[in-house]
Amino acid sequence: MPPRKDPDASANVPSFYGAELRYQRELAGLTLEQLAEGSFRGISFLSQIERGERRMPLDLARHVDQKLGTDGFFERRCEDARRARQSGHAEYFADVAEMERHAESIEDWAPMLVPGLLQTSAYTRAIVRAAMPRASDEEVEKKVAARMSRAALFDSDAPPAFWAILDESLLRRRVLLEEGMADLLEHIAEVVRSTHSILQIVPETTAAHPFMMGMTRIMTFADAPPVVYAESLHSGQLIDYPALVKEYRQSYDLLRAAALPPEASLAMLEATAEDYRNGKHRT
Repeated sequence: MPPRKDPDASANVPSFYGAELRYQRELAGLTLEQLAEGSFRGISFLSQIERGERRMPLDLARHVDQKLGTDGFFERRCEDARRARQSGHAEYFADVAEMERHAESIEDWAPMLVPGLLQTSAYTRAIVRAAMPRASDEEVEKKVAARMSRAALFDSDAPPAFWAILDESLLRRRVLLEEGMADLLEHIAEVVRSTHSILQIVPETTAAHPFMMGMTRIMTFADAPPVVYAESLHSGQLIDYPALVKEYRQSYDLLRAAALPPEASLAMLEATAEDYRNGKHRT
């Protein structure tokens, strides 16, 4: 058996608290399985936290403090680890950006903006600048780089199964000039095809559908319960209450039924991109 590799506690904040978690667990004489019991989290999830690879969520921190008798230590330090992982993302999205890298599946509903995993840098820059008109160029570029880096998850050994449903108005809304919009739509088509993802479009002729509210994402994991992320202007909410997650899942399934089939959706996307290229875009 190869020697155990201890985390470098000086590498970053998550590594520091991961090393402390392992120390406190072993001091208490508990295995990972014993510590995980009653937490609704898998052993591999805790192991990744101990190695400094994942942030400890608040519910688990409370469980660990109770199990190890650490007097609220890990709960108080959750915020430190979360901020260490933030790296250019909005504060309310920091947890989601980390979680998506470990997801088995990601299902996005985007009624107003193209999902981050499908954006081009020009599109991201335009919407960030619109939302933060007084931000410095450095601040804007930091956010652009952070969003672009998220697409690296498609190159991982076990990328998530990605499904995106877009409102047709996203294709028609000219956030960029014609060439930039054509680049965006062609990029979306390329990502969908190369990653074997699924794209659907809800046509503008759809009078009503189950998800007429804001942007929503559903994520599932191999070692943790599914979560829903709902976003509105300047805020976002992670939802893990099982009954509510189930309701979101049912609404998303109904939305699939209201959207165009994947083949027709890609055809619409590519036809709109061609219209932009040829200067025939309709408003």
